[in-house]
Amino acid sequence: MAGRIAIVTGAGSGIGRVVALGLARAGYDLALAGRRLGPLDAVAAAARETGIAAEAVVTDVADEASVTRLFARVAARFGRLDLLFNNAGIFTPGAAIDAVTLDDWRRSLDVNLTGAFLCTQAAFRMMKAQTPQGGRIINNGSIAAQVPRPHSAPYAATKHAITGLTKATSLDGRPYAIACGQIDVGNAETEMTAGIATGARQADGSISPEPVMDARHVADAVVYMAGLPLSANVQFLTVVATNMPYLGRG
Repeated sequence: MAGRIAIVTGAGSGIGRVVALGLARAGYDLALAGRRLGPLDAVAAAARETGIAAEAVVTDVADEASVTRLFARVAARFGRLDLLFNNAGIFTPGAAIDAVTLDDWRRSLDVNLTGAFLCTQAAFRMMKAQTPQGGRIINNGSIAAQVPRPHSAPYAATKHAITGLTKATSLDGRPYAIACGQIDVGNAETEMTAGIATGARQADGSISPEPVMDARHVADAVVYMAGLPLSANVQFLTVVATNMPYLGRG
């Protein structure tokens, strides 16, 4: 994979950080996108220790102009794009659907869905135009794309929509050697999921601790997906903590 170029969004922390470092170990040069320069710079520095090139690019994925600047910078620095990992996302405060605020609903849509769409669109255009043509887009879906938790309507709705975006991108990409797949992750141990190990809301309304897994396993899965030739694609992959309430949830 040496010499390939990847963009990772939400790269400053959590799954984005772990996946970025996994791709660095696999030989990818990286553009690390996120809203905070400090964490991005720290990940870039760690990635460079593997011998690859890494650049931090402050980006708001919900803003079209910001996304345009990100991809223009990648084109200027690296000349092409082989992989986009659409990872940036947010959780809004948990609330029953009748208590969800419109602001929280819109924030979730803007970041989790519109952000993924804007980055996908920009990557698609770049991959379609470059020589050799093609590339791969991997969307971070979430277990919520399959089985929601209670009090998570905004997040669950956006992650279900990511599945539709994945399928549509796969179809549109076929003539141009652009492959698109999705990874759905359950209970990877990160800053965003820190509370799950101590207590998470269950389908019956109770609060119970849940098993978690090392996020490194997510990175390994993404590196595997990314390493396939463009003639092959992992369309959907689910990686979860073995004993989490997923099968049989509810």
